[in-house]
Amino acid sequence: MNFLGLWARGMTSRPNRRALDSIAINNSATDNNNNGRGSVQYQLRQYAESTLGKASLHEAVLLPEGESLDEWVACHIVDFYNHINMLFMSISHHCTDESCPQMCAGEAYTYRWRDGVNYKEPTLVSANMYVKLLMKWIDGQLDDTRMFPTDLAVPFPPNFRTEIATQILRRMLRVYAHLYWHHYPQICQVGLATMLNTSFTHFTLFVTKYKLVNDTELQAVKDVIKILA
Repeated sequence: MNFLGLWARGMTSRPNRRALDSIAINNSATDNNNNGRGSVQYQLRQYAESTLGKASLHEAVLLPEGESLDEWVACHIVDFYNHINMLFMSISHHCTDESCPQMCAGEAYTYRWRDGVNYKEPTLVSANMYVKLLMKWIDGQLDDTRMFPTDLAVPFPPNFRTEIATQILRRMLRVYAHLYWHHYPQICQVGLATMLNTSFTHFTLFVTKYKLVNDTELQAVKDVIKILA
């Protein structure tokens, strides 16, 4: 049974708007760079975490006054990456090649993997393999200083938000969708339903606020978004 089925049976609740104290995991590769962009992203992350403790996640997505939107987006990409990694790892033993032979969200949405290197054409892979490939691919993106510069003197590329960030976030959304459609009972069993609901609500508010994921991609989780609103 997926998220919507459990909701209908009253087995879950609306997401707690209170902050999850441990929801953001510091990325040592950037946070330890106290003289460059890492320290800026650390400060933005601290700001985001403190805002999550307030009344509404709507406030948590607002760009701090005087800060760069590119920095704000990059900071959130790192945090959403950590959220998804933690959530998926908690139920990965349930997401096997046998139980989830393809990456999908219900029967209507199937996702193929392409990275332009090892998978030059859209290829059907198991959900578990898709997420592993995605995490490795995002690691490579984050480590590429041409896409995520660490030096404050180096600007983000002109296509950072329109292409780089949108592609990463669109693929992250597919993991959230798969978790809700196929692994929500397991998420509940390990006690991470509130974390998933809060993280996903934060994610959707952020990507819609800054138009980073289009409405077509969000269709797979539109009912979940409506319930958690």
